[in-house]
Amino acid sequence: MSSHANGNSHGLAPHYFIPNPSRHPVLAAFGLLFVILGAGQWINGADWGKYSLLAGMVIWLTVLFQWFSEAVSESEGGQYGHKIDLSFRWSMSWFIFSEVMFFGAFFTALWWARAHSVPELGSLDQQLLWPDFKAVWPSAVAGATASPAGIVEPFTTMTPFWLPTINTALLLSSGVTLTIAHHALVAGQRSKTILFMWMTVLLGVVFLFVQGYEYYHAYHEMNLTLASGVYGSTFFMLTGFHGFHVFIGMLMLLFITLRLQKGHFTPVRHFGFEGAAWYWHFVDVVWLGLYILIYWL
Repeated sequence: MSSHANGNSHGLAPHYFIPNPSRHPVLAAFGLLFVILGAGQWINGADWGKYSLLAGMVIWLTVLFQWFSEAVSESEGGQYGHKIDLSFRWSMSWFIFSEVMFFGAFFTALWWARAHSVPELGSLDQQLLWPDFKAVWPSAVAGATASPAGIVEPFTTMTPFWLPTINTALLLSSGVTLTIAHHALVAGQRSKTILFMWMTVLLGVVFLFVQGYEYYHAYHEMNLTLASGVYGSTFFMLTGFHGFHVFIGMLMLLFITLRLQKGHFTPVRHFGFEGAAWYWHFVDVVWLGLYILIYWL
């Protein structure tokens, strides 16, 4: 794969890698255009929106498959040097940073609701409007916090026992198995690496099933839904987006495991493995924050 790189006027080594023009970014954006258009129209009652969404997903996933396949072929063909490896590392680092900011926004929303919005609604200035309002967190009955007007149905709040605690144990265990797999790969023990990678993938899948059961229990037995005021909305937005990231991370680890079984990666060159591991450990850390702030406090 030929490339261009930025250097200085004295002919020193280039500073960073710039790939050649590619069709993949614009085609991926084209697919996402139909995904967003279709999703927006479907939510607003247009029946054709679901077909646009489906077509966009097919285009987008096809492009990603071709794009990643080319990258894998180039990497295994020995076309990636040190500068490209650095570019991948910086790219993954910035991507994870963007995810930190993403979750930071939702954590901030939770903090703002608990520390500012709810106390403000219970202040003396608001007593004339809502004399029966009680500024407590979390709300368990209509009118306590999220619904001074009584438009939110009573619901039960989440506790850390036992499903969230089980999921915490699953994710922490997956971090351990992934670390063992990484050390085994560096040591050249491919069979051990593959075994512990499959264990990590399995732990991720079990986590998703446990969270799915938790959501079913919340909706059908606790009456806790997205419509349960600010408590319900922040709970499902934070845990739901985290679950989506677990799903994406699990797919990353699954594809890395399949590549390992094909003989890809060496004890020295394996950033694809490392990038997926970085992401998974990030997901673990986010869950620990959720476990403490959502389920315990």
